Amino acid sequence: MRTADLKRVTKETNIQVKLDLDGKGVSEIKTPIIFLNHMLTTISKHSHIDLTVSAEGDSPHHIAEDVAITLADALNTALGDKKGIERFGEATIPMDDALALVALDIGGRPYYVLNIEFKRPSIDDMATEDIIHFLKTFSASLKINLHAKILYGENDHHKIEALFKALAVALKRAVKLTNIDTVPSTKGVI
Repeated sequence: MRTADLKRVTKETNIQVKLDLDGKGVSEIKTPIIFLNHMLTTISKHSHIDLTVSAEGDSPHHIAEDVAITLADALNTALGDKKGIERFGEATIPMDDALALVALDIGGRPYYVLNIEFKRPSIDDMATEDIIHFLKTFSASLKINLHAKILYGENDHHKIEALFKALAVALKRAVKLTNIDTVPSTKGVI
């Protein structure tokens, strides 16, 4: 079973993440940040990863950061030695006026290129800088290459939602099991 149940408790936050990589996209998300809840639900739904997140903390910034860390750690745990996964995933996803592209490699090499700009300092109750920080932290903690670009769009909510849907679909493709029971790397390890 490709599952994980992890807790991260610091002086700033208390986070619990449970996931099943081979789920149906069912989620139960409870953080004090409504927009983060929406984006985590989006990741679960469109990646088909069952996801439960419970989070509390002293600030929205710390909560978003530690959810990203714990989610990445849970994904790494569930992926195990990564034998048989596709490894690479990409998606270009529209959301009304916006179009976003995400390409990723679960190759054990943390690196990110984010070509993302927003007009507004926040969307609902989440700072747009915390969206970017979430993606950077997630990429570094999961040890993936993450390339994300918002190709165009007027509405910041739509741009972010297209971005998270693209991330979800790229993840779904990358964690998918093949019929080859080896690590997808010429090095033999990821």
